[in-house]
Amino acid sequence: MSQPPSFHYSYSPGVQSLIPLLYVAWADRVLTPTEINFLKKKASLADFLTEEDKKVLLQWANPKRPPSPLLFKYWEIELRQAAARIPAEPPPSLASLGIAMAEQAAKENQTEPVKNWGSPEFQAQLKELEENLGSINIETYRWIFPDAAKKPQRQAEQRKAGFLPSEMTAYLDGQHAGLRKKMRILMRDPAFQNPAAWNKESYRQQVLQWVALLAEQGLGAVAFPSQYGGQNDMSAYATVFEMLGYHDLSLAIKFGVQFGLFGGSVQQLGTQRHHERYLAAIGKGELLGCFAMTETGHGSNVRGLETTAVYLPESREFIIHTPSREAGKEYIGNALHARMATVFAQLIVRGENHGVHAILVPLRDEEGSLRPGIEVEDCGYKMGLNGVDNGRIWFDEVRAPLENLLNRFGDVSPDGIYSSPIDSPSRRFFTMLGTLVGGRVCVPRAGLSAAKVGLTIAVQYALKRRQFSPSFHEPEVLLLDYPSHQRRLMPLLAKAYALHFALLYLSQRYTQHSDDDIREVETMAAALKAYSTWYTTASLQECREACGGKGYLSENRLDSLKADTDVFTTFEGDNTVLMQLVAKGVLSEFRKEFYEEGNVAVLRYLTGRVSTAISELNPITIRNTSRPHLLDSDFHLNAFRFRERRLLQSLAQRIRGSIKEGASANEAAMKCQTHMIALAEAYAERLTLEQFTQAVSNAGDESVQFALQRLCQLYALHTIEQHKGWYLENDYLAGVKSKAIRRLVEEYCTLVRQDASALVEAFAIPPESIRAEVISHT
Repeated sequence: MSQPPSFHYSYSPGVQSLIPLLYVAWADRVLTPTEINFLKKKASLADFLTEEDKKVLLQWANPKRPPSPLLFKYWEIELRQAAARIPAEPPPSLASLGIAMAEQAAKENQTEPVKNWGSPEFQAQLKELEENLGSINIETYRWIFPDAAKKPQRQAEQRKAGFLPSEMTAYLDGQHAGLRKKMRILMRDPAFQNPAAWNKESYRQQVLQWVALLAEQGLGAVAFPSQYGGQNDMSAYATVFEMLGYHDLSLAIKFGVQFGLFGGSVQQLGTQRHHERYLAAIGKGELLGCFAMTETGHGSNVRGLETTAVYLPESREFIIHTPSREAGKEYIGNALHARMATVFAQLIVRGENHGVHAILVPLRDEEGSLRPGIEVEDCGYKMGLNGVDNGRIWFDEVRAPLENLLNRFGDVSPDGIYSSPIDSPSRRFFTMLGTLVGGRVCVPRAGLSAAKVGLTIAVQYALKRRQFSPSFHEPEVLLLDYPSHQRRLMPLLAKAYALHFALLYLSQRYTQHSDDDIREVETMAAALKAYSTWYTTASLQECREACGGKGYLSENRLDSLKADTDVFTTFEGDNTVLMQLVAKGVLSEFRKEFYEEGNVAVLRYLTGRVSTAISELNPITIRNTSRPHLLDSDFHLNAFRFRERRLLQSLAQRIRGSIKEGASANEAAMKCQTHMIALAEAYAERLTLEQFTQAVSNAGDESVQFALQRLCQLYALHTIEQHKGWYLENDYLAGVKSKAIRRLVEEYCTLVRQDASALVEAFAIPPESIRAEVISHT
């Protein structure tokens, strides 16, 4: 048997009396803003505490410096020993426990009479403190008072579900389960409560305060190196961003602009001098900034930006200038709060344009006043995200010092000599943009969170709302028991799970990428960003309609979810443009394979086509309607891969044919744009299914694996059904097989309906984040 640790802390009776409250506040290892304010305020007002006592308590009110494991263990031992001395009836409280601990400390220290710590006045103060702290977690209460709280028999979490939602949640949470738990606790805190309605000015101010609270928790800097207050963990940052998407999309975007775009640009495009000067302040929220890339006249075409940065050797400064109103920076988040901007401009040195580079340009002074030559205009009310201060920025001969050039990929010497570790201007430009792809990794995760909230509302409402009865003597039927309602929601639920695992995989690949595979990761990010955010838009519209008139009421939040996420299909790259980039990336890999491997690649290509013709396109397979075959993951993966492969081959042939007829490469691509988008969609679908299938295989709990397998089968079959016209045209399916797939989709919608409540519960979205009156009492 292990021995208990040998240690002892000696605290005054006043401090000992508050240890139960401190333990409860820190029990989840997260000190929320409300708890911080509570401890600081009460410590200053409590008349039973000495000045030395107050200093001790304030040390324990720092969210970044939790009590050490040794101190926490001491608290636990003291609590359990004191709890054993208290009668189980009436049910003990934290106040009664604090009194017992204070009395014991007074006995041991012999500083003052023990009876003082049991006085009615002292008891009243402790009771008031306990009430102000809020409700205690039932598991924590049972741990402190094991004899007073007999644990009831465990009830099944869902009568019809084949798995426990808590087990599914544990699997969905993955490697950042602890961080997700922390975020859920913070989002439940009263400091993050979201009023039903407000104007944009008060909304923006509230979001700004929330960002400061998150920075205080150390969450803004998680992606930064440890020497600047971070954890060097981009995956953790993406998780925080995803979790904020459940609660408030304006907060998620403002957080992303400050720490992801502005902070990320300094981290990724700057060098040590920039890191040492700015990163710590950015992570703490002390230096607010913005990311000024998009212009009124140029959005997706970053190469065509018109803002200029002309270097003056005599003063060692850049002159930042907007040549026309159309060249003004547009839709810039944080524009009205930022003190500094990362400005993307054409870098001109000694008359030569070296292309787009990034420069840190101060916008405001310490008092918040705009600096000379800078004009900022509020974008005003938008369709959504009105908690984000988007604005337009123009520069009129604004000066920025030489050292403000973010010079990782291009530098200028004091005497005006340009240099770069990358000789090719084109390669340098795309390398610079590649370092900023993190936004495309994060945005779809927040969008998917919004879709999950919408599905939670729609599914729970459909399990509550009844409409029409089979006969006068029978109850009305639940909405979710209608096959048509199952058809509209269950495939969306399956796709939400599919995208969850696909986006986690993308984040993993991004955080682990190397120079050798960065182009592949960029293609994946563009594909999943577009595929997922288009899904978010369509899903929320379906959820709104599925809730009828209730879905149209602002009190049920679907309107704000739709409005806030609508722009997700546009920023961080317009989806249609991104899908063309995906197709070009896939084509480049296809061409590269043939170029590097020559006849071997040709032989493999021809062998693959023959093999497909034999195994998948033969008359027996295309008419195979057996249940085991249609539910087989190999059939699903082969079908998805066939569609991608055939579209790739067809597109390559079309472009090659156009070029042979005299068209330029650009003209040939223009003629094939719709085919490029179809290929990109097939690529995204195949990638998503592969990761969902892998996630099913990796699930350790059998009941969780079975539920995920059903969802994966529904996602695959429903996607094939959506493309049945294409599969029929390409002789991959016969009509009889297409009909069999349709029947299976309907059957699996009914099967998944049995787990629907548990599947949305497994998202573990706090009620304070859902905020839908229509399901608030379910």
